[in-house]
Amino acid sequence: MELSICTDSVFGNSETVAAMRQVKALGINAIEFWSWWDKDIEAINQARQELNMKIVGICTKFISLTDSSERERYLTGLVETIEVAKRLGCSLIISQVGNHLDISTDLQKRSIVKGLRLAKELLEEADITLVIEPLNTKIDHPDYFLWSSDVARDIIFEVASPNVKLLFDFYHQQIMEGDLIRQSSLLIDEIGHFHLAGNPGRNEPESGEIDYQAVIYQLAKLNYQGYIGFEYFPQKDVSETLKRWQAFFATLK
Repeated sequence: MELSICTDSVFGNSETVAAMRQVKALGINAIEFWSWWDKDIEAINQARQELNMKIVGICTKFISLTDSSERERYLTGLVETIEVAKRLGCSLIISQVGNHLDISTDLQKRSIVKGLRLAKELLEEADITLVIEPLNTKIDHPDYFLWSSDVARDIIFEVASPNVKLLFDFYHQQIMEGDLIRQSSLLIDEIGHFHLAGNPGRNEPESGEIDYQAVIYQLAKLNYQGYIGFEYFPQKDVSETLKRWQAFFATLK
C-alpha cells in the first residue's frame, strides 16, 4: 500500500511537472491528476521517466454515462484517454458517471451499465482498469447521479469485468454514508482505488472527523496492495503533512 498525491488538488497552483518534482523531493514516487487534455503530456511523460515516478491514475473526459445519447462521445473520449494512459504507463482511469436526469433512476443505471459493457472491451484489450466514482451530493456535487457505494457495486457486478471497479473516496462516502471501515471492507474486492481528505472541508486528512490511521490500518489488515490517493486541498504546509503521512505508511510495511 502506497501514497499517491493528486497534484491538481494538493499543488493546484503549480504545473504538473513542478509538482512532480516537489513530490519526488519528499521521497514519494507516485502521483495522479484529473484532466489530461489541458496538460503537456509529453513533458509529464519525460518527467515521469527522468524521476522514475508512477502516474497512478488520470480521469477520462467528463461525459455522461447516465445519458444514453452521450454514449458514443463517452466511448470516444475513453479511447483518447486510454491512449494517453498507455503513453504515461498508467494503468488506472477514473470515471464519473454523469448527473441525475429527469428520467427514472433505473433507466439511468441501465444506461451506465450498457456504456461500461462497451467500455470493458477497450479496457481489457489495453489492460487498464477503469474505476467509477461515487461523489457526495450534499456539498460538492448536488446534481450527480451516483452517491451510493452499494449502487456502484451493483453496477460493477452487472458489468462483470475485472477491468471495471470502484473508486472509494472516504471523503465523499463519509458525507453520504459513514461507516467507512465496515463498508470499505465489505467492498474491498470491488475497489480499485481509494481517495482521502479531511471532512468537513476537504483539507488535510487529519483535520476533521475521520480517523484515517484506523481506516488505513484496516486496509493493511485486508492486505490491500494498491494506492491511496491524497486528494485534498491544503491549508497547512504540504511538505510537513506528506512527510508525516509517509512516515505512518512506513510503519505498515
